[in-house]
Amino acid sequence: MKENHEKNAPKPILLCFLLQLFLLPALKSENLNQWVELFNGKDLSGWVDVNTSPDTWWVEGGLLKCTGKPIGVMRTERQYENFLLHVEWHHMESGGNSGIFAWSDAIPFGNRLPKGIEIQMLELDWVKLNQRKGSPPPPVAYVHGELFGAGGMTATPDNPRGSRSKSLENRCKGRGQWNIYDVVCVDGVVKLSVNGKFVNGIRNSQYKKGYICLESEGSEIHFKNLNIMELPSGITSADQRVPVIEE
Repeated sequence: MKENHEKNAPKPILLCFLLQLFLLPALKSENLNQWVELFNGKDLSGWVDVNTSPDTWWVEGGLLKCTGKPIGVMRTERQYENFLLHVEWHHMESGGNSGIFAWSDAIPFGNRLPKGIEIQMLELDWVKLNQRKGSPPPPVAYVHGELFGAGGMTATPDNPRGSRSKSLENRCKGRGQWNIYDVVCVDGVVKLSVNGKFVNGIRNSQYKKGYICLESEGSEIHFKNLNIMELPSGITSADQRVPVIEE
């Protein structure tokens, strides 16, 4: 019986052929499973300013730079559902604050920031500079790389710090040093890898399709190698997609 089973088992070469024949053309036809630049290193093509200023964002030396002023965001031209995101970033100021919004409605309100899942980018001195009087400083890992629903977005934290999800380990580098975030956004779940290790997650996101936003929040930050790989779509209802912004 063992010999017959092995004889009839699909060969690895045949499986590879079948994948190439049926699966890969389907993926390529939808432009899936391929890394695409969200930032081309030359200009701001593909991005739309929401509520900052003409001087907030600029490109220099292949880097995307942000003054941090005024507080606000710029967004992608189109929406994304399931994807992998790779971004490298570093702050230029001690205690700098910024982040990326996933599945965002890109509609600012209140503090000028939109609804979405925020993937936070804080410079390590932020903890020291924002310590509450009479309270011990929170561990750095709590506040760097936090994931949370901003602007009223609901989600369930994997590692709760209130409604936010905290990083389990501090892997972030300080001012002037490049950090790497690899983010998995699939079916309402976000997982964050910081400098080569997954340390945080959040799930049950209210929205599962929306815009990606870059945040300007008070201090200069630089970005590079901002790339995205779209993955197959899921079962996403109309109320789990943010409204399309008409140009």
